[in-house]
Amino acid sequence: MSVAATRSESAAAFAVRRRDLLARPGRPVAARRRDLAELTDSWLVETFASAADSAGDSQAGVALVAVGGYGRGELSPGSDLDLLLLHANRRDVTALAEKIWYPIWDSGVRLDHSVRSLEEARRLAGRDLAVLLGLLDARLVAGDEGLVGRLRSTVLADWRAAARNRLPQLREAWDARGARYGDLRHAIEPDLKEGRGGLRDLVSLRAVAASWIADRPHRDVDDAVARLADVRDALHLITGRGGNRLLQQEQDQVAERLGLRDADVLLREVATCAAAVTHASDVTWRRALQATRTPRSRYVRGRRPVLRLLGPGLAEHDGEAVLTAQADVSTDRLLVLRAAARAARAGLPLSPSSVDRLAADAPPLPEPWPDSARNLFVELLGSGPALVPVWEALDQAGLIVRLLPEWSRVRNLPQRNAVHAFSVDRHLLETVVEARQSVRDVARPDLLLWAALLHDIGKGTGGDHSVDGVPLAEAVCRRVGLAAEDIDVVRRLVRHHLFLVETATRRDLADPESAQAVAEAVGRSDVLDLLLALTAADARATGPAVWTPWRAGLVDRLSDLVRGTLAGAPLPVQPPLTPHQLDLVSGRTLAVEIERTYDSSWTVTVAAADQRGLFGAVAGVLALHRFSVRAAQASTVGDMTLDVWTVEPEIGGEPVLQTLRDDIRRALDGTLDLTRKLERRDSERRQRKGWSPPAARVDLVAAASGGATVIEIRAADTSALLHRLGRAIALMGVGIRAARVATIGAEAIDVFYLVGDTGGPLDEASVREVLRVLRDAAG
Repeated sequence: MSVAATRSESAAAFAVRRRDLLARPGRPVAARRRDLAELTDSWLVETFASAADSAGDSQAGVALVAVGGYGRGELSPGSDLDLLLLHANRRDVTALAEKIWYPIWDSGVRLDHSVRSLEEARRLAGRDLAVLLGLLDARLVAGDEGLVGRLRSTVLADWRAAARNRLPQLREAWDARGARYGDLRHAIEPDLKEGRGGLRDLVSLRAVAASWIADRPHRDVDDAVARLADVRDALHLITGRGGNRLLQQEQDQVAERLGLRDADVLLREVATCAAAVTHASDVTWRRALQATRTPRSRYVRGRRPVLRLLGPGLAEHDGEAVLTAQADVSTDRLLVLRAAARAARAGLPLSPSSVDRLAADAPPLPEPWPDSARNLFVELLGSGPALVPVWEALDQAGLIVRLLPEWSRVRNLPQRNAVHAFSVDRHLLETVVEARQSVRDVARPDLLLWAALLHDIGKGTGGDHSVDGVPLAEAVCRRVGLAAEDIDVVRRLVRHHLFLVETATRRDLADPESAQAVAEAVGRSDVLDLLLALTAADARATGPAVWTPWRAGLVDRLSDLVRGTLAGAPLPVQPPLTPHQLDLVSGRTLAVEIERTYDSSWTVTVAAADQRGLFGAVAGVLALHRFSVRAAQASTVGDMTLDVWTVEPEIGGEPVLQTLRDDIRRALDGTLDLTRKLERRDSERRQRKGWSPPAARVDLVAAASGGATVIEIRAADTSALLHRLGRAIALMGVGIRAARVATIGAEAIDVFYLVGDTGGPLDEASVREVLRVLRDAAG
């Protein structure tokens, strides 16, 4: 038999054994990774020996080395084989390398290979961090063991000698990777390897530990990384390919393979593991970088460290808040809260050893909490950005759930919403941080901070979290000892934390019912102030694109109307047209004007003869010009209509008045086929994304207005949607008094105030017909 045939037969036999191993049921996932590495090792030993024998070669001075994950003795089903053929300046190594690489290629396993001399490998590791990180896990597979030993010892020695200079470079690379791939804890489709808190972080932590400058946590982080590897293995087996991104369409299958209920449970488990890895990384990097900035001569043998007291039993040491020897952990019931509050106030992290002491020995607080405990907790909440690392350190140790058992419901809970930048628990913390900006503007800043912490506590229940969160928030408030009247305020804030922004963006502010509904919900002006501050903090904490100047302006306008209503002022009425607007409609010709409203928003005013389809035509032209409609207000004066639109450009730039006026005129006289152009654009977008929109919801909003019928449409956001809806309403002979348009991610929420021929609400039969037609139009 020829050498090529023997090589092919060996590769095929290995492929069969490998496939059988991956298909074997009942084997724990981590054990299967080790089995796969051992199976691969044994085959590569044979392959290496066969290659050396066929060349009549000795194995001295050459070694086959596993690096990276394979070097750690584990292989995932879709992972590459990371191999280095290391040699001692041998000139004939290329022929030997080909005899090793070809069987691997024949087996179908992906190969990442290199051939280097000992000096080349050392030199590359000295200037390329990626090479260094791989070699830190170098492991002999076959060949000259002494050569691999020299490689490891020289590379480690070089790394330790240069670590003070190179660790900051490694940290920069770590930061850049996190910025590119995002945080595993908060992603809807996380990258299990490259995301912050993912598998790649273990490599960085091992490198820091190998430098001997700072050690890393082991048990918890190793368990978390192993579980993330389990998830990746399941992903590889389901997709049949290597990959690290856990896409939504694959999450349920991965969950099922791992014995989990569904994708939500899977994502929460991934987030929990990522939180442990991220916390370990933060601690390790903080200590490592602190050490690199500390002069070597700082510490003198026998000299006791200098401590700066922060409070009873707490001091600052080496950039961390630590418990002193005098701290009475087992009997001081306030120590957990005092340590957390004073550390955050000083802008310091809690040392891991101190947190471990608190978790092991701290006694529980009495219920209800004494005033001193509640004051310390509010001090912690009011500490600003320093709250987050202190809270997460306590949370990783299980101390937060001991203080607030309801926290377990939202801990590491994914949002499943692209608008949210964070998981539910981290969003709550970010809201508290944002609310800190408003504590001087409200009468009860403590209640603002409590409401910020608890406003989304009802998420994950499957119902309306604003409703489901109320009893949970009340339970927390009773446990911490808030007075009954204060509990009522927090309850109102949790129940109505979305009410201001939803009313401002989805209701007609010229309708008296809008302000009246909010006034009845808040009851008092001081509660309105708290709700306004909570609304802004919640929106800013959600994501950078949520609290726009346009939304903020609408909420401010609504709050002014509500404040007047609470003070007994007459209910607002539809504002009259300005003299300039009256001039526009009196001209009895098409008029279009543009005015900048905010930095990114514009007001487009259109005066035209009252006719069916005007709203839909203008909406279509604005969409054609790539402007997102945020609000629209319609007024009729005799046989003329004045529509005022608030728009934002999708891709920058500003409206071109003449082009906009010409296209509106063409749309009205029928020479511009808006429907065909917009539908073609949306069809191309759907094809590019492989996207099929879900069924739309069209609902009557009862009692939202005394002067109009309010219809809310929730549908996939497309260019043609508002145009289709406006055209459908016109064909039914129904008037549009006002419209509010909101976009949340890929979801559009359009609200229409519709009136009949008499200028009032529609009758029951007309409402049924409108709902049917709009469902068809919304798709």
